[in-house]
Amino acid sequence: QVQLEESGGGSVQAGGWLRLSCTASGRPAENDTMAWFRQAPGKEREYVGCTSRGVSYYAGSVADRSTISRDDSKNTMYLQMNKLQPEDTAVYYCAFRRGTEISTSATHFQTWGRGTQVTVSS
Repeated sequence: QVQLEESGGGSVQAGGWLRLSCTASGRPAENDTMAWFRQAPGKEREYVGCTSRGVSYYAGSVADRSTISRDDSKNTMYLQMNKLQPEDTAVYYCAFRRGTEISTSATHFQTWGRGTQVTVSS
């Protein structure tokens, strides 16, 4: 059974950057899909991006300033976000689902981490 743990969150000023990590126990297969979501206070959980079979996909709102990568030797997925803005403030979650089907819906992911807080100040 896969378990996930996020790290790397924190406080940053607008225009800065952060690199989040998601470490998985249980060795997800290369063909499994791992994703990042975020949830701001009072808002629904929002898809950020995902990676499967070495290809990464992004939500339009972050595509030009984000990079999702995965190091299977470390069972770790990364999210680097640049040019952070206050509207990026949220709890960022790592998620996992078996198989290669790409989905932007949180309901399609079976396993979640506890999240890591990202706070961007203006």
